[in-house]
Amino acid sequence: MDEIDILCVGEVLVDFIGHQEGVLINETRDYHRYLGGSPTNVAMNSTRLGLNTIMVATVGDDGFGSYITERLTSVGVNTNHLKVLENKSTSVIFVSRSEGTPDFIPYRSADCCIDEEQISREILSRTKIFHTTCFALSKNPAQKTILKKAQEAHDLGCKLSIDLNYARKLWKSQKKAFKVIKTYCQFNPLIKISEDDMLRLFEKELPHEEIFDFFHHQGVDTVCLTLGSKGVKLSQKGKEVIQMPAIKIDKVMDSTGAGDAFWSGFLFAYIKGKSINECLDIALKLAALKLQNVGRLPDSINILSKLL
Repeated sequence: MDEIDILCVGEVLVDFIGHQEGVLINETRDYHRYLGGSPTNVAMNSTRLGLNTIMVATVGDDGFGSYITERLTSVGVNTNHLKVLENKSTSVIFVSRSEGTPDFIPYRSADCCIDEEQISREILSRTKIFHTTCFALSKNPAQKTILKKAQEAHDLGCKLSIDLNYARKLWKSQKKAFKVIKTYCQFNPLIKISEDDMLRLFEKELPHEEIFDFFHHQGVDTVCLTLGSKGVKLSQKGKEVIQMPAIKIDKVMDSTGAGDAFWSGFLFAYIKGKSINECLDIALKLAALKLQNVGRLPDSINILSKLL
């Protein structure tokens, strides 16, 4: 059986991204439909970069669910582990179009209904990277399923990964979020966080060193902190912090999914055995490409993968 480069477990959504630029949802009149969900974006991007990727997620038996399945299949993402529920509707998110972190309103139903049967031990034994998100961990039964399977993946020698895209409105409480995040950190995942995520999680601006120390103390070796237009900082336990500037862009078209593009590039390079500096360089290039395009990454992503 083929090895699986990335097993993406978590939310698959339909994003309605505002058509009016630079305004919040209360000022947005029109929306355009896009495939969304952070692990879904990573699965799509990784497949288009030539990696063997499986998406584990749940949709409703409705038009949006069909749209998601068709979009994933058209790119070549393995959808054998995409569950379709008759009694739930596909989760939908309305997102503002902005240069910074967008404003959003979630309407969740099917996305959190991920169960253990969707992730077999046999699949985990062939997986290089098990990737999920804070969004996916925010609600049961997905939360319990992901934590259990993350433990199993870790025990089988799989490298774990998480995008800590924390948003208070998705969780019962901040206390519960910290408990779940700390549990996942025990498996020493590659962590991707943003300054905005951290401000929401800790509810105050912390020095970057304190953020790194918090996660290192939980047992995490590698923490990647994205800083928007200021680039990125990466801390490896016991080593000097690496800082790299963002690639200059004339006009930001759409910031939605830029973090996912960054992390797709990072994981792609990591799987290819590149150095941490090279991983960051490729990640920044992919993020810059995303910022210049509304919705999905352009087809030139395929050219980028050939250059590496």
